[in-house]
Amino acid sequence: MFDPAVTDLEDWFVTLFTPAAAVQAALLLVCGAVAWGLATLARRASGAHDQSSVWFGRRIGDGVLFVVFYLLLAYLGKTLLHRWQPLVVFHIAIPALISLLVIRLGVKVTQLAFKDAPLIRLAERTLSWLGLLAVVLWVSGLLPLMLEELDLITWRVGGTRMSVRTLIEGVLTAGSVFILTLWISAAIEARLLRSATGSELSLRKALSNLSRALLLFVGLLLSMSAVGIDLTALSVLGGAIGVGIGFGLQKLAANYVSGFVILAERSMRIGDNVRVDGFEGRITQINARYTVIRSLTGHESIVPNELLITSRVENLSLADTKVWLSTTVSVGYDSDVELVLELLKRAALDQSRVLREPEPSVALMNFGADGLEFRTGFWISDPENGRDNLRSSVNLAILLSLREHGIEIPYPQRVVHTRSG
Repeated sequence: MFDPAVTDLEDWFVTLFTPAAAVQAALLLVCGAVAWGLATLARRASGAHDQSSVWFGRRIGDGVLFVVFYLLLAYLGKTLLHRWQPLVVFHIAIPALISLLVIRLGVKVTQLAFKDAPLIRLAERTLSWLGLLAVVLWVSGLLPLMLEELDLITWRVGGTRMSVRTLIEGVLTAGSVFILTLWISAAIEARLLRSATGSELSLRKALSNLSRALLLFVGLLLSMSAVGIDLTALSVLGGAIGVGIGFGLQKLAANYVSGFVILAERSMRIGDNVRVDGFEGRITQINARYTVIRSLTGHESIVPNELLITSRVENLSLADTKVWLSTTVSVGYDSDVELVLELLKRAALDQSRVLREPEPSVALMNFGADGLEFRTGFWISDPENGRDNLRSSVNLAILLSLREHGIEIPYPQRVVHTRSG
């Protein structure tokens, strides 16, 4: 039985070892060198040095832009040569470059969107092997035959006729839409979070999360439509989800809404020191459902956003990041009060973390049972670096200073009266 595919494959091998094929291979090498030069110039012109860049990557050959230039120049060379000789080398190179472009784009976008995902290596290898298999089938001429055979395997889903071929094409289309969606959302997130500090960081983070969620939702709808799923059937599912949220997911929905309210109003921001439900610490994350508060002892508390909206929250750095601390010491009644005031103030100023403006204050607070009670108050601007350690340093400086000047810190004194027989 005569098989035209085998004959074409044999002719292709024979043509591969001709002078014309050598000319085409040389032209492809020239196209690669020119593409490398163009990508290098584009990188220098843009000033991009980010290793996670989709266009440029860690090296010139690692980015998508080099493959794009290479593919365009290869198409140009194919157009110039197709009138004079059979394009056997370009018959291999063009599908290989297209496959490389798809693989490189998918891998780089996946790395950008899921930096710490454990399955990122598996996804890269899967895309690479699928691209290599597609090139081999295309070059050998088996791909059209396989697609025709797969188109004969059909079944019905409701009133829609589906085949294995349409399912594969739909999955590929859905994957392309998903990769494009991730790329756009990652670019929006990078642009929003660039040079964002302080109060802007929380709002930009909220906009970034919202844009990614919307883009993924639109991409999911387009992917389902590409596969062949009737989107009108989702109206019933949407109604069921709405009923579920209304009854069973009230708390969850309230937390999500509260999260966006917090981020939009900016009543609490990343970096603020807050006290809520008896727990005090610094806000390290504000997510859609919960907020992470880290205490000075290293413990983290995951607080539902609804609690931050409905309960009383003390924001210790809403208006100002400065925090006031104080320490108390008693000295004997016969001590020089003016000298004690000067020594206590100097002990506070000797600490580098204590602010000079407003300056520390020292006051005689009480005439205690055992001696005169003085309070030393001072301001700091970095409470996240610890409070007890600074208070301890101030107390040690006070103790050494009082001992050096012979000022007594009295022991507790009590008068005991006894009755005789």
